[in-house]
Amino acid sequence: MKIEEKYYPFIVVLTCLLLFFPHLDILYANIMEARNFNTAREMLHFDNWIFTTMNGEARYEKPPLPTWLSAFSGAIFGVNKLWALRLPSAIVTTLLVYFSYLFSIKRLQLPAKQALYGALLVATSFYVIFAGRNGTWDIFAHAFMLLGIYFLFQFFSTDIKKYTSAILAGLFIGLSFMSKGPVSHFALLLPFLISYLFIFRIRSSSGRAFPFMILIIIALALSSWWALALYFGDTDTAASIANKEATAWANHNTRPFYYYWSFFTQSGIWTIPAFIGLLYPYLKTRVLNLKAYQFTLLWTLSAVVLLSIIPEKKSRYLLPVLIPLALNTSFYIDYLVRKFSELKDKREVLPVYFNFSIIALAAALACPFLIYLFVDDFTGILWVYYSLFQVGCLFVAIFIIKNLKRKNIENAFYTVIFFTCLIITCGFPFIKVTYTNTNYKELAPKIVELERLNKPVFLYENSSPELIWDLGKRLPVLMSREGINYPKETSFYVIVEREQEELAKEKMVGYDFILQDCYDGNITSKKDRNYKIRRVGCLYLVNATD
Repeated sequence: MKIEEKYYPFIVVLTCLLLFFPHLDILYANIMEARNFNTAREMLHFDNWIFTTMNGEARYEKPPLPTWLSAFSGAIFGVNKLWALRLPSAIVTTLLVYFSYLFSIKRLQLPAKQALYGALLVATSFYVIFAGRNGTWDIFAHAFMLLGIYFLFQFFSTDIKKYTSAILAGLFIGLSFMSKGPVSHFALLLPFLISYLFIFRIRSSSGRAFPFMILIIIALALSSWWALALYFGDTDTAASIANKEATAWANHNTRPFYYYWSFFTQSGIWTIPAFIGLLYPYLKTRVLNLKAYQFTLLWTLSAVVLLSIIPEKKSRYLLPVLIPLALNTSFYIDYLVRKFSELKDKREVLPVYFNFSIIALAAALACPFLIYLFVDDFTGILWVYYSLFQVGCLFVAIFIIKNLKRKNIENAFYTVIFFTCLIITCGFPFIKVTYTNTNYKELAPKIVELERLNKPVFLYENSSPELIWDLGKRLPVLMSREGINYPKETSFYVIVEREQEELAKEKMVGYDFILQDCYDGNITSKKDRNYKIRRVGCLYLVNATD
């Protein structure tokens, strides 16, 4: 498939538009999103832009930049619209993917076609897709950091625009900190610096000292101003939250050092090429730019090692690793495009056939699988999506097999990209058929009804971000960090999480609890692993007994 180089940036952007923007409102808000969206809603309703809150309680665990962006989008399109609150994530992920293309072509001096492969690999990596469609902080931190690295690379490697590069590098490195603290500095920037110093080495520092100081000052200023504002404006609360976060990093979700050994599987559909791309003895004589390959390989492995040192480990923490990993994998894809038709060694050929054949098989079986499991739940619009998905999947399966026979890996590669976009645009709506909770019941309308009748309504405790999001607004809280705040009313309503009912009754001595109803905010059934008991809020009428 011959595509002119001038169209490569458009292909990158188009792929991002298809991957990150459609159907942003299908998935309901998870716990991390709920924290972000609650805080964004209160920014708009109560002007808590600096001293951020969640249902009136201080929420200082994460810097506010991604929440500001969600709030701005919510102000324009509607603060209760999930797609609006997730839109900034989709935009910043597109920026990340586009700059990964520019980084390959302008900084690593790779051929434009390989730069395109790398950008498409970034875009279609599993956790990049997940984070790019999810309204949390991670993707902002790593996207801004990649932009910072893009300009930092230029600052280190050339004498052109030293001050401009230093200012922009400092700006984006600072914005990364404003998105999720030092996470990306440790997981993306530090591995980059290790790899750069080892492979390229920094040019003479002549003329760079002063602009480098400017870079540091800008990065430090952006990174520290919010923490200083909290420290001087709400010292005790900020210190308490900081201690709690530090404890969590050391004690929660602790895993052994080797937990991330299978990190390449987080690239999803590219697991096999990503693994082979890491085999330096095999690939070192097959790449066109050995130094650039060594750089991306060391960048990737350094990131994995550094993340492995931290006691707290989660699969999603590997997101920053996927950026250099995709660039590293592009060397293997480029090699296959150039040389696959000439390869005779079965050890080289069979993994390629296996990888693309598995994808072709998945495409061929996807629609029969949907029909078998969910045909009774299909509605009118889902039949439209199904028809488009069926035609697209058949095309993918046939085209991959056809090009494997012809040994045309480039066309097979682009077909996999198309298949990934097809899954999002036409396959993603089928998630709705898994929303089978017949007990689902919204809590927000009941709160509106009670307030219209001038009935006081309280939330027992701020422990479930999803439940708070489902409330639709801020409610006064009875149980806070300082203890129970008994209301002046002798009769009132209180919303208690299902698991806290007995605890609330024990704590609030001198009150009778009369259950009115329980509202299940889960749209999936109890059999689904995504079902969360903390989304069930029980409404009680509470009367003082003395």
